[in-house]
Amino acid sequence: MKPLDPRLMRYAAAARRYIATTAITGALTALLVVAQAWLISHAISPVITGAATASEVRGTAAALTGVVIARAVMLYVQESRAHRAAMDVTVDLRRQVLDRAAVLGPRWRAVHGADTATLLTRGLDDLEPYFTRYLPQLLLAATVTPATGLVLLTQDPPSAIAVACTIPLIPVFMILIGRLTQAHSDARLRTMERLGSQLLDLLSGLPTLKALGRQAGPARRVRELGRAYNATTMSTLRVAFLSGAVLEFITTLSVAIVAVEVGFRLLYGRMDLATGLLVIMITPEVYQPLRQVGFQFHASANGVAAVEAVFTVLDRAVPKPGTTPAPDLRMARIVLEQVSVAARGAWAPADLTVEIRPARVVALTGASGAGKTTAAQLLLGLLAPDRGTIRVIAADGEAVDLADVDPASWWEQIAWVPQRPAIVPGTVLGNVLGREPDTRSGAPARIPPALDAAAAATGFDQVLASLPEGWYTRVGQGGVGLSVGQRQRLALTRALALDAPLVLLDEPTAHLDAAGQAQVLDAVAALRAAGRTVVVIAHRRALVAMADDVFAVVSRSSPGLEPEESGSGATTETLVFAGGDR
Repeated sequence: MKPLDPRLMRYAAAARRYIATTAITGALTALLVVAQAWLISHAISPVITGAATASEVRGTAAALTGVVIARAVMLYVQESRAHRAAMDVTVDLRRQVLDRAAVLGPRWRAVHGADTATLLTRGLDDLEPYFTRYLPQLLLAATVTPATGLVLLTQDPPSAIAVACTIPLIPVFMILIGRLTQAHSDARLRTMERLGSQLLDLLSGLPTLKALGRQAGPARRVRELGRAYNATTMSTLRVAFLSGAVLEFITTLSVAIVAVEVGFRLLYGRMDLATGLLVIMITPEVYQPLRQVGFQFHASANGVAAVEAVFTVLDRAVPKPGTTPAPDLRMARIVLEQVSVAARGAWAPADLTVEIRPARVVALTGASGAGKTTAAQLLLGLLAPDRGTIRVIAADGEAVDLADVDPASWWEQIAWVPQRPAIVPGTVLGNVLGREPDTRSGAPARIPPALDAAAAATGFDQVLASLPEGWYTRVGQGGVGLSVGQRQRLALTRALALDAPLVLLDEPTAHLDAAGQAQVLDAVAALRAAGRTVVVIAHRRALVAMADDVFAVVSRSSPGLEPEESGSGATTETLVFAGGDR
């Protein structure tokens, strides 16, 4: 990332407003700095030389007081706007990255999800020093340094020449030390992302590890990553402290050179006292913004590295969504022709050809990892095939490529039940309806008859009978409070109650016993009887046996294949498509 990257202003409107405000306050600060130095020199020198008494410079002192107050106001405005802008930009960038991650699809999230989660939480928190410390000093260096340098040139050209000869040392050392600091900050961010990924993987697999008695195994690796993170953080701080000392030494030495030559000229009467005081007070102000830029760069380097990672995500090209309205899936056919998707050096699925006809049950079978879930994601429009085409053929015979179909009009006709259904905190009824019922009147919400019928068809009515408050029982994130099988029946009930013509089921009987499986089979039969198309990923024979059409999904290895994303084709997503909601 550049010191003031144009991409930041392009992606964050709050950054544009903040930079404009800071540029104005910086210009005003430059004028106030010059005015303060001039007023101090012209207030003190007459008193020292005896040319005026203290009472005669009272007006100058009053003006100086006003300038000091004005500088305090400028500082307050700058600080308050900096913190506000940092918060607004962080929120804005987080929102954009989340939106872009959703558009990039499940395959990209499977590969980069953990790193992105770390970036959006701890990583972007480091952006605040960039806005509150580094960026204001950078803009002050562009305003105060030229203004004070111009004053030196008009008041005392020899001092201006001395400053011009020494001031390039600061940018040179800033570049040399900044590159080293940036390398340390990048290493710190990578270590933090690895640590975050390890922790997220550990938390997601902790129930399985605990069941196998291996929950203590990953602790050693997490401790190693923690120590590596501490080491990179301390090395970054060490470079920052040493570089700050170097810049401070150079600045002090440069100011001392000017002060010594001004002192000698005052001693021999070649300069009046007012000009000498002005030069001595102005000279540090020339170096101060540049020195602070170099010093504050280290405080903001972690945030700059995080923003660079954000730009990497936001700059990724995404396919343009289609604009053609989706045909009515109650009468349309969906045809997959020689469809293949690249995944980990293989095609999964490989050359899949499927025809999905209305009001039929279509089963996709195959070994684990063959690409069955990937095929479902292709039907949902979350993935684009690397080879082959997916066409939707309307009742009148007009065909349209799925890539050209408007996603919103496509998703509103689909109900998707993954292996891990998306269940949000709230009531059971709110999760099935997709919204919490309105209970402001105090009376319980009326349960639609279709909902009770769907619950009876899936066996969820038995689950409701065991819950303390039935439909109004509250559940936690991911369905905490319900068993795995109960969550699956809730998702099936949600799909059955909705009027979506196409229903996609990913292993709906995976977590159910024989009785639960029979109820799922009845629910699938009820969907077919209602004229709805059902595409089911199935392993159990009973579910395959009731299907009207069965298609085998196979994978094929290809050693020379190096896909851009190395995510598995069998990624499980906790997404729900129903009535256009995602």
